[in-house]
Amino acid sequence: MKLPRRYFLHLAAGAAALPLLPRIAWAQSYPTRPVRIIVGFSAGGPADINARLIGQWLSERLHQPFVIENRPGASGNIGTELVVRAPPDGYTVLLISPAAAANATLYDNLSFNFIRDIAPVASITRAGGVMVVNPSFPAKTVAEFISYAKANPGRINMASAGPGSGPHLYGELFKFMAGVDMVHVPYKGSAPALTDLLGGHVQVYFDLIISSIEHIRAGRLRALAVTTATRLEVLPDIPTVAEFLPGYEASGWYGVGVPKATAVEIVEKLNREINAGLADPKLKARIAALGGTMLAGSPAEFGKFLAADTEKWGNVIRAAGIKAE
Repeated sequence: MKLPRRYFLHLAAGAAALPLLPRIAWAQSYPTRPVRIIVGFSAGGPADINARLIGQWLSERLHQPFVIENRPGASGNIGTELVVRAPPDGYTVLLISPAAAANATLYDNLSFNFIRDIAPVASITRAGGVMVVNPSFPAKTVAEFISYAKANPGRINMASAGPGSGPHLYGELFKFMAGVDMVHVPYKGSAPALTDLLGGHVQVYFDLIISSIEHIRAGRLRALAVTTATRLEVLPDIPTVAEFLPGYEASGWYGVGVPKATAVEIVEKLNREINAGLADPKLKARIAALGGTMLAGSPAEFGKFLAADTEKWGNVIRAAGIKAE
């Protein structure tokens, strides 16, 4: 018997949809067990704090624990590689930081390609940076700082949290745009860099606000400018570097990614729930108190952001000849 064409097409369409039904149902019930959020840095730092804030929110919304697992080492590469090699089932999630964008250029022989192997899920926050000096330093504005640096080439010591770290890249971008010569002094992390800045052993540091804010408020450090494109609520009277060097922008940011083959339905569900958290007044207030602003968006928008930031800092790293240690 010959089947009518319309009936045949209806059967074919139904058969094609069958494989999708279990996957959609599985994604709708996700998660059914605890989820790991991998942080490639030690506990207590900005990446860890952001992971714990969003992990607590997801735990409450999705009724399963989102457990923070710190895997520090190689500027976040150890944690990233762990997620790249994890099953793409939504139960191993990566807290993404700016280090991932820089590492793509800093390291020559990575066993993964970050842009290719990690699927973007959602951006979370943008964290402001601040240009701080020891109060004994003669400059009180960015313009005065640039004038002093040009009159004293190679005599200003610029601290960083290590070669290729955010503070190092922020400083190198400043040096390039301002046309000044400063000596880079790398430390093993932000804490020792701040300690030497407070002690007057180095003169300037481009830090994340979360680390410096209490020192600024207590008068132990002088904030010359914030590194974001616009002024920040947490330091409303401090100008931006861009007010002196048009086009300058440098900021930290955090987001979430998963292994590349993770089901789209799971990616979209996590994105939806994270964006709901970013609209929550209590969570917004907690992040604002740390000098951060919400950075909501779709997975595709976060993917474009990651690609642009990787290219931007790759150009700075190549121009400055920075190598990972």
